[in-house]
Formats: sequence, structure tokens, C-alpha cells
Amino acid sequence: MSTFDQLIAKAAINDSTTKLTFTDDWCQGRTAFGGISAAMLIAAMNEKVAPNRRLLSLSTNFVGPLLPDVAFSIIVEVLREGKNASQVLAKIVQNDDVAVVCQAAYAQKRDSRIEVKVDKKCGLAPVKPERILPYQAGAMPAFFQHVALNPQQGALPFSNATSSHLGGWMRFKETPTQKMNEMHVAALTDAWPPTLLQKFSKPAPASSMSWYIEFIDEIALDSDQWLGFEAITHHSAHGYGLEDANI
Repeated sequence: MSTFDQLIAKAAINDSTTKLTFTDDWCQGRTAFGGISAAMLIAAMNEKVAPNRRLLSLSTNFVGPLLPDVAFSIIVEVLREGKNASQVLAKIVQNDDVAVVCQAAYAQKRDSRIEVKVDKKCGLAPVKPERILPYQAGAMPAFFQHVALNPQQGALPFSNATSSHLGGWMRFKETPTQKMNEMHVAALTDAWPPTLLQKFSKPAPASSMSWYIEFIDEIALDSDQWLGFEAITHHSAHGYGLEDANI
């Protein structure tokens, strides 16, 4: 069993010839938990960008399954490096097939007189320890061994709920050895089930095809910090849904 820190450290020293693996405790069904695969790609991309440029946005597409205990490679390409910003593409390749693709924008600070504050307010109550979901082998994805969720809005998957919104608190069960950064946030954000699963009356297959994250501020949080998550569903039809979340 590998910790989040260990997997990230291996990805950070990656080159295109390095072979990486992960164990099945990081799986979501037969494939890797999407948050850990995206975090590993961020770690690899960070090494190709000047340290004065921070991650602004991340677009991730889950192309195919990423299998445990099978070697894979991370390939990083700097698409463009301008005066202030860098555009970077990274992908995970396993058995000659692309499993995950990320495109990221990095940039350095620029002087500007224009400033608009974020007006979104968190609607969550304080963390309720008695409502932290316990891991149940076989009933939950395996990666829940590493992630703690404290749901407060919406309902559990497959509960025939009327709501399509979801929210609560999240953090790692094993406190990371470093302060929380964009990799931790990206991984935790994907820990929540799709907002629409609560409306199902019985188990059914579902998976994320893509997601996009904007990192508004530079992240400097304690490693054991709880993060709030509030998601709403904008649309669902023909077997596909669109949701939006604030962290």
C-alpha cells in the first residue's frame, strides 16, 4: 500500500522512460481513482515549469482505464512557454494506450490595478465527526481507505434522492508530510461521487469523463486541513450530466 506522498514523489522524478505503478487500494472499480492519476500528472508537469509560475487551471480527460500493478509511463510536453505563462500537456500511457490526459496553464504574477474578489460563501456547517464516512470494503471504492468525507448536503449514492446537489468536507486520512498544494486539492475534489448518483434507486455504472479546475489563489493550507466542497447539477440528459463545484 502506497501513500499519496509516495506516489506523488515517484511521479515528480519521472521522465518518459520511467515505469510507474500503483496498488489496487487506490482504485475506483477496475481503474485508478481519477484524483490520484491527475495529481501524478500535475507532479510531473510541475518539474517542467519555472518555479515562479503557479498552476492556474487544469483540464483532465479520462480516456481509458488505468490498471493497478501494471507499469505505465508519464509523458510531458511543454506546448508553449511565453513571457508570463506556460501551457503544458501530460498523459499517462499504459500498455501503449493513453489512459489519462491533462492540459495545464501555469503563470507568474503580473501587476494589475484590476481586482474582483470572490463572492462565493461556504454554506457548510462545521465538520461533524460522527458523520465521517467509515470505509466499508466491497461497498465503497477502494481509494476510500485514504480519503475522509464528511457529507452534509445531498444524499448517499443510489438512495433515490430528490436532490441533485452535493456538499461536505474532505481531507486525507493519513496526513500528508507537506503543506497542502494543488495536487492534494485536485485529488480530493474527485473523491466525491457524481452528483447524480444519489438520484439512482439502485447501483449502476457511472464514471467521470472530464473535469476542469481553476485555482483562483495560490494554495497554502495546513496538511490536515478540511476542505469544503459544494456541487450543483446544471444539466442531465441522455446518460450524461454536467456539474459545477466550489472548493
